[in-house]
Amino acid sequence: MQFEISPLVIPASVDSSGGSDFAEMVRVRNEIEADAVGNYDLAYEPAELLPMWQRSWEHKVMNVARVDGRIVGRAIYEYDDASSRTAWLSVEVLTAFRRQGIGSALYDTLVEMARSDGKTVLQGYVPQKVTPGPSIPAPTGFGSVPRDSASTRFLLARGYVLEQVERMSRLDLPFTPPPMPPLGEYHLESWTGRTPVAFLSAIAALRTGMQTDAPTAGLEPETNPWTAARVSEEDDGLENSPRTTLTTLAVHTSSGEPAGFTELTVPPSLDRPVAQGDTIVLRAHRGHRLGMILKLANLAQLPPGHPSVTTYNAEENRHMLSVNEQIGFVAWGYEGAWRAEL
Repeated sequence: MQFEISPLVIPASVDSSGGSDFAEMVRVRNEIEADAVGNYDLAYEPAELLPMWQRSWEHKVMNVARVDGRIVGRAIYEYDDASSRTAWLSVEVLTAFRRQGIGSALYDTLVEMARSDGKTVLQGYVPQKVTPGPSIPAPTGFGSVPRDSASTRFLLARGYVLEQVERMSRLDLPFTPPPMPPLGEYHLESWTGRTPVAFLSAIAALRTGMQTDAPTAGLEPETNPWTAARVSEEDDGLENSPRTTLTTLAVHTSSGEPAGFTELTVPPSLDRPVAQGDTIVLRAHRGHRLGMILKLANLAQLPPGHPSVTTYNAEENRHMLSVNEQIGFVAWGYEGAWRAEL
């Protein structure tokens, strides 16, 4: 099979030059992920995904494979910190075009970029359906992935090691929430859309905490701290997306310190699932049931009518999984986190 690989130019908007190619790439992305997990719960519209490709603090490149001019696969190379030895990779090919050398060729372009940038650690996440048969357990002791799936075979053949498994969970809506725990020495701040100026530094500290406090197993976490300016720039991009962001922040009342936060991103169409974004409670403020409080308060902001909420959690993050299970989330898929060294 003849195919061509080339960089995808990221457009200024979905209606500008290059917008149709970007839209075609998103369609291919959605098809591949639906095949991987069994439904379209993770699908995005082009205008929803585009802001994630326009962040100034990320180095992010996409190559696409074309057959007869049609995009049939994509490969993503990214990192936040130029001084880090780590890069994140992803290779995806439509099912009908696999086993033709396309995935291998796409992967090789990413390895060339990594070598050129002096990266020596390659990491990536791969979603998987729940399937019967042999599996590979995570070294954390929590979770596993199918041993014989196409993606697992592809990664093992290139020297990757499974480091962690994340559970993909779904909350069907509407739901009956459990009782709200008492706030005690904390209070909540909630908003829709942009982060209020008064809370930019708090959200920056909490997003940085996601890099250090969230379970990462044998993966090398990001090392580029968030700043108030970076939060504000992220909000600029989100304002250009059709999705709406709902955020709830927990504040330690006497000290004014940020204790934790959670966010939801809500698509404009009521027939589509809501995505649970980051949730974290900093170590110094754990033990007060703030994870449950934050999630329930933010879910209460949701407009009625959406079918479900989807989320990801490391399988070893038993505390947050317990919170989700008490709320009503159930597992529907898994994502393996893989690592290799050049």
